[in-house]
Amino acid sequence: VQLVESGGGSVQPGGSLRLSCTASGFAFSIYAMRWYRQAPGKEREWVALITRAGRSTNYEESVKGRFTISRDNAKNTVYLQMNSLKPEDTAVYYCNTFTLRDYWGQGTQVTVSS
Repeated sequence: VQLVESGGGSVQPGGSLRLSCTASGFAFSIYAMRWYRQAPGKEREWVALITRAGRSTNYEESVKGRFTISRDNAKNTVYLQMNSLKPEDTAVYYCNTFTLRDYWGQGTQVTVSS
C-alpha cells in the first residue's frame, strides 16, 4: 500500500489549496479514505472522511463549510479542497486508509500566513 500526497504550499489567510493523495497497492474503490493533519506541537487530528463510493462525507467541526473531500476512483485519488484558509489550518496533512491496519502517506505541508 502506498499513499502519496501533493498540493501543499504556503498561502495567505483566505486563500485556497487543493491537496491530492494518489493510492496504489490496494483496491482503492472499496475503502473509505480520510484526511488528517498535525500542527507543530499538537497531536494528529482527523479532518475529513469520504466513503468508498463518495456518497457520504464527514468533517471535523472547524473545517465544515470550508473544506471539501472528494475522490476519483478511476484515478485512485482522493482530494481535499481547502478554501478560506486560516492560520490555524497550518499543519502537515496526511491521507489515510484502513485495510487490516492504518496506512499513511508521507504528508504535505500547508502553511497559512500573512
